[in-house]
Amino acid sequence: MLTHETSISTQPIKVKCVESKTENRRLHYGRFIVSPFKRGQVSTVGIAMRKASLEEVQGTSITRARFQGVVHEYSTIKGIKETIHDVLVNLKEIALKSDSNDIKEAVSSVTGPKEVIAGDTLLPPSVEAVDHLQYIVTITQPISVNIESKIEKDCGYRIENLNECRDGEFPVDAVSMPVRNVNYSVHLFGSGKAIREILFIEIWTNGSSTPDEAITEASEKLIDLLSPFLHVKPEDVSYSVDSQSSPASGGSSSQLYDMNELDKKIFANTFIDQLELPARAFNCLKKADIHTIADLLNYSREDSPKIRSFGQKSVDQVSKALWNHFTIELPKN
Repeated sequence: MLTHETSISTQPIKVKCVESKTENRRLHYGRFIVSPFKRGQVSTVGIAMRKASLEEVQGTSITRARFQGVVHEYSTIKGIKETIHDVLVNLKEIALKSDSNDIKEAVSSVTGPKEVIAGDTLLPPSVEAVDHLQYIVTITQPISVNIESKIEKDCGYRIENLNECRDGEFPVDAVSMPVRNVNYSVHLFGSGKAIREILFIEIWTNGSSTPDEAITEASEKLIDLLSPFLHVKPEDVSYSVDSQSSPASGGSSSQLYDMNELDKKIFANTFIDQLELPARAFNCLKKADIHTIADLLNYSREDSPKIRSFGQKSVDQVSKALWNHFTIELPKN
């Protein structure tokens, strides 16, 4: 059970795990209560913890796979039920955990007929499969199949470039996210000036990290990210006035979202999946080759309805999701 205390105002804030269960090997659930907070503080903490849990907690995944004698990912091999593309998708879903940050290699060498599972893969000592029964491929004839895999530890999503792969090696669009979903809610107690807030956090992981391990790592990453602000000195801060965009001068605030280099890097690696959009809006964006937040911010609010089958309702849903998750808005034309 995870417990921790810190002091704020006159009351200590406590975190307690009130429910923990393993629904299956690749789905672990935990529910935590954090309290008491002053009114308005829970949303600040809840949003930050949700984003940090999804984006900052490291996970281990397969990033490359090599098949001998294969030309492209849609090739078929005689004696194998799936295409190479299907095998890559199955490898992408394998949940791994590792105590090493180094790049590792694994080999699956199996002779059929046989249903190949994660337990058939020879993993390095520092890497372990969460579910040894996780399916990979079915060999239907008495042939040998060799799959060489590259394993890495990272955060979030990674989209690989097919042009960088040679000689039967294919990229796997890795999902290095042990945390699969996070919800938080706010509950009030007390009355009048004594009203306080309670934060409920629900977290689901793929089994490579337990919910309490994930929430602890997310907290540590948040502290590391914010610690530089503790050392800001007045002489390190410079101010400038842009007369063209100043409200007093009557200038427009911005034609497009003004991203600095850090914003560009973050949003270029943040996928629209994290907006949790309705299926219709999400699929429309995907069909328009809008995969990241940076891609989305290239469209103004007025341009968005021009996306095929993307109506005003979808624009409103996207705008609301951007504000709720990232505190930004679609650019104005």
